[in-house]
Amino acid sequence: MSERSGRSIANLIDELIEVATRCGLKVRREKILREVGYRARGGACRLRGTEFIIMDREQPAAEQLDILTQALRNQDTEELYLSPAARRLVGGGADMA
Repeated sequence: MSERSGRSIANLIDELIEVATRCGLKVRREKILREVGYRARGGACRLRGTEFIIMDREQPAAEQLDILTQALRNQDTEELYLSPAARRLVGGGADMA
C-alpha cells in the first residue's frame, strides 16, 4: 500500500467514524485478544440499548474501513454529508480503487 493510499484510507476511516457518531453509534477501537484458532473481527453490536461499532485497533486499515462500511450500510445516512468516496462505500458501491 502506498503512503498516499494509506493516507486516503485513514482519512476515510476518520470520516466514517464521524458519520457513525452522527448516526448515534459509539465507535470503540480496542485491542481484541486472540487465542489459538480464534479470530475476532469486530463489528456492530448493541449493549444495554447502546449501539457500538467495535474495531481491533491492530487490524489493518482496510479491514477497519470494511467494518465501518458494513455497519453504516444499516444506518440512514441519506441526510448526512459524506464525501463521494465514502458515499460509494456506504452505498454498497465498488471498493476504492
